[in-house]
Amino acid sequence: MSQPNTDAGGGEGIRRRFCGCSKQDFLPEESFKSWGNYTKALKATPARLLDRLTARSGDHIELVEMKARSQHEMKKSLTWWDLMWFGIGAVIGAGIFVLTGLETKKHAGPAVVLSYVVSGVSAMLSVFCYTEFAVEIPAAGGSFAYLRVELGDFVAFIAAGNILLEYVIGGAAVARSWTSYFATLCNRHPNDFRIHVSSFPDDYNQLDPIAIVVIIVICTLAIASTKGSSRFNYIASIFHVAIILFIVIAGLTKANPKNFTPFAPYGPRGIFVASAVLFFAYVGFDAVSTMAEETKNPAKDIPIGLVGSMVITTLAYCILAVTLCLMQPYQQIDEDAPFSVAFEAVGWGWAKYIVAAGAIKGMTTVLLVSAVGQARYLTHIARSHMISPWFAKVHERTGTPVNATATMLAATAIIAFFTSLGILSNLLSISTLFIFMLVALGLIVRRYYVSGETTPSDRNKLIICLVLILGSSIATAVYWGSSNGWIGLVVSNSIWFLSTLALWLGVPQAKKPRVWGVPLVPWVPSLSIAINLFLLGSIDKASFERFGIWTGILLLYYFLIGLHASYDSVMESKMVAGEVNSSV
Repeated sequence: MSQPNTDAGGGEGIRRRFCGCSKQDFLPEESFKSWGNYTKALKATPARLLDRLTARSGDHIELVEMKARSQHEMKKSLTWWDLMWFGIGAVIGAGIFVLTGLETKKHAGPAVVLSYVVSGVSAMLSVFCYTEFAVEIPAAGGSFAYLRVELGDFVAFIAAGNILLEYVIGGAAVARSWTSYFATLCNRHPNDFRIHVSSFPDDYNQLDPIAIVVIIVICTLAIASTKGSSRFNYIASIFHVAIILFIVIAGLTKANPKNFTPFAPYGPRGIFVASAVLFFAYVGFDAVSTMAEETKNPAKDIPIGLVGSMVITTLAYCILAVTLCLMQPYQQIDEDAPFSVAFEAVGWGWAKYIVAAGAIKGMTTVLLVSAVGQARYLTHIARSHMISPWFAKVHERTGTPVNATATMLAATAIIAFFTSLGILSNLLSISTLFIFMLVALGLIVRRYYVSGETTPSDRNKLIICLVLILGSSIATAVYWGSSNGWIGLVVSNSIWFLSTLALWLGVPQAKKPRVWGVPLVPWVPSLSIAINLFLLGSIDKASFERFGIWTGILLLYYFLIGLHASYDSVMESKMVAGEVNSSV
């Protein structure tokens, strides 16, 4: 009698061996059946890598075949109203309560409002790119699914690793800030509940046990019920709005215009350095794209929900930043709990408790929404076998991906326990900007290249234009970071403009969006690429070194495991499809 299938696509296997931890659960692919098979797979690495570099998924694969590997269909119950509140709940409560004080004091001064504008514009351009993909490919995999379709498996895997890093680091940063605000609520210094270990290196010596407890509670909620998590987010988001209105109205009654002078004490460079880090404040909207699979009318609901939430968020951030800087001189703003301490400084000590309570509630919601979103990403990545299909399993009773949720939040807890907020925010911004740049690049490829239809001449012109767009954008970022002159910036920006113009006028679009599309293509995605790379150039060298180490770890894993597992999965799917076709 044959055994039930234990792959992610086999419902019986999921129910029978949900908690299984055998080799078959983690590495069921043919290449890992024996050491002999694995040796053969390693020898075939160059050929397999070439296959995965040139292979691209398809809309049908992501929307039909990948979904079929999960136990149940997701219910289409969300509208634009739900998505907008989900976006607000996922974003507001993290960056504004976490990083505004740090960047105002160290890099931007009162001009931090301009930093939020720059980050908001970049985020909005990325929102447009995400929106077209989410409408066309409404799958739970979000940017991972989009990049598999347009840029291939290898690029999608590198992006997937950074998506997971983004969620882990973002959750760790918010969890540590949760501790700071909780200490303020208890009338203590933000670091009073952390354990200082002098023998550990700086930035890693403030141990945070409360962050671990918070993450465990969030993990329990996320595993217990997705529907319950959604309801909690909706209620908490309304609470966010009430707190923001209180901060603005009450804060402006204590405004002192003199605090806005000097406006930009660190100059233009400080504004852009701060904007790169403050991009963290907009992290979360990409999680809304993973809800596309559960949206009633993607063509209508996704654009309104995504763009609407981003507009509201950007306006709220700018108003809150202005309020904070009018309440207190930028030199005196607290780095850990800026709004609470600002109210205390102007003589409204009682108000800091309201702000701290609101911040805690907001950050709790961000952590919860993040936990739900990251589990969807990890589940969809596991469906492709780039990581173990064990993570794609959905629990029969709760209907949630327990393995994916628990694993991601365990990693988040470990990092939150040791690592300081400054280290986390810079590394997070690199990961986020890198992914958003790839999504914009993928959108240009989607519009201008269709295999079998685009002529070799148009394909070559597209490649040349993309190389020039990327190269000029990188040159602008490097020149800005290493020189105070303007000649190089004029040259690199001119090359970017002319290459985008050449793409617009010289290469015909090969595909039109079926329902909703980004306006002014290729200008919008090209500008998104340029801004994201420019902001990357404002991040410190140490963060890039950490990013490089993480990318190296990803490549090592891919060449040893991920490449062979995903290759075997594709070959098995092709064999099954061939058997089905031959039997019809």
